[in-house]
Parts: sequence; structure tokens; C-alpha cells
Amino acid sequence: MTNHIHLLCTPTTDNGISKMMQSVGRMYVSYFNHQHNRTGTPWEGRYKSSIIQSQKYLLSVYRYIELNPVRTGMVKSPNEYSWSSYNHNALGIENDLIIPHDEYLSLGETKKARQIAYIELFGSEIEGKLLTNIR
Repeated sequence: MTNHIHLLCTPTTDNGISKMMQSVGRMYVSYFNHQHNRTGTPWEGRYKSSIIQSQKYLLSVYRYIELNPVRTGMVKSPNEYSWSSYNHNALGIENDLIIPHDEYLSLGETKKARQIAYIELFGSEIEGKLLTNIR
């Protein structure tokens, strides 16, 4: 996205997300400032996080994130957005940053079955209360 990012992460420690964001902040800010010959922070404020407690809700959040560039008109299809996990989850394109979640793995017995089931999740829009809750 042009003004924000979405990360769907499953921490392995209690403070895993905050430590990750702290590290990303340090490394990215340094890189960004060096590239643009500037100082200070490019961030508007602290990151926002939400706990996803329902496993079924997790797949809806996957869809929300991966359809976000489509909803904003940046691309016509989620596979056109290079910063998405859609190409990994739906098309099987390898990405070392992605570790499949158990809920994704439960979509099918084989990699191909999971990809087909994942693509089918995108057959309908996220609407109404679910969309509001995710936002």
C-alpha cells in the first residue's frame, strides 16, 4: 500500500510482535533515511495490532489483507500485487518469509488442494459486519 502495510504474524513468544516491529523500525528507518539523505522517523505513530482469536476469522483476515490493493484500485487481481502472500498461498510461488499457518494447512491434504481451496476463498467479497470488524 502507499501509506501503510498489513502484516499477519503469529508470534512464537509473548513479546515477539513488538520485538519484530522494533527491529523493523530500526532497520527500515536507517535504510530509508540513508536512501533519502534525511533524519528522523518516517512513521506517523506506533503500529496498531489486533489479536485474531478465531481460526476461521484468520482466513477472512488473509482475504482482507490480500484484497486491499484490489479494493483501492492499485491492481485488478491480488496476484498482481508483489508485496502480497497471495502468490505463495494461491499459486505456490515460494517465499522464504512465509511459514504456512495451521489454518491454511487445513485447507487441503496436498499443496495443490490447499491452493485450489485458497483461490476459492476469493470468489466473494468481504462485506458488512465482517469487513467492519476487520477494519
